[in-house]
Amino acid sequence: MGNYVVGIDLGGTKIYTALANLSGEIVAEEIEPTTKDETKLLHQLGRMVKGVIAKSAVPKEKVLGIGIGAPGTVDYRTGTLITAPNLPWQNYPLKINLQALLRLPVEVDNDANLAALGEYRYGAGRGHRDLVYVTVSTGIGAGIIIDGQLYRGSSGSAGELGHTIVEPGGPRCNCGRRGCLEVMASGTAIGERARQLVAEGFGQEILKLAQGNIEAINAKTVGEAFLAGDPEAKGILNEAAFYLGIGLANVVNLLNPSLIVLGGGVINIGEPFLELIREELAEKALPQPYKDLTVKKAVLGSKTGVMGAIALALERFS
Repeated sequence: MGNYVVGIDLGGTKIYTALANLSGEIVAEEIEPTTKDETKLLHQLGRMVKGVIAKSAVPKEKVLGIGIGAPGTVDYRTGTLITAPNLPWQNYPLKINLQALLRLPVEVDNDANLAALGEYRYGAGRGHRDLVYVTVSTGIGAGIIIDGQLYRGSSGSAGELGHTIVEPGGPRCNCGRRGCLEVMASGTAIGERARQLVAEGFGQEILKLAQGNIEAINAKTVGEAFLAGDPEAKGILNEAAFYLGIGLANVVNLLNPSLIVLGGGVINIGEPFLELIREELAEKALPQPYKDLTVKKAVLGSKTGVMGAIALALERFS
């Protein structure tokens, strides 16, 4: 019988691959930039899996299978990437192709789903049966755990929180609709708002932190200015927190989770920004579902995705 699984966090910029034992403890890992060549990417994944197995000196026959988290729309039943932003694949049968390459069982799911599973099993979600993990980064997404089980919806697309409408008639989102949470409060939106402010002749403290290069301004720059006490940066983040409060209140009122876990680069701005979000959520959620709610920052950090992929593999194969 096997005693190990492989988890892969497949991102648009990097791939994090790890071999773990049945307790979810990582025994070998590799991180590499993601190739943009569609013909080479599958072989990069295969090479990295072989690499962590070799590094650990674990015989391949001891490996039960592989879990993969990928961005975008994933048909988890077939392991097909339908759309994958920042990856060179569309309608790509990743599960079938990687199984054929490595002769190991493979399961594939959406990265936000697996981030939720990772925090539930190994991170901030331990002790909770109903939680929602929300990532606020380049985009916004969510993973939902109900009664200890990952909830995917009838077609596997549950959790598209970033494409719920919070500002009818607002700016156009990449999805083609207007006023999505993602276009109002993601890291991309925060950076865009700050660049607009500077282009209008304001936001000089933000520009200074970007060494005078307006194109270098992003959510991290705004966060640094906010923490330094800049009122214009605070105004931008107040607006983002307002819209995040709407989105999260809708989640709380609809699903009544005991825990919301917030992760992603924008949340790493820190506790003062998290407190702005909590204040907006408290104002907008109904009292009954809100009263027993806890809002926490994700604790697994850069390992959230890979730990979720490990958890998926352990659920399926052990």
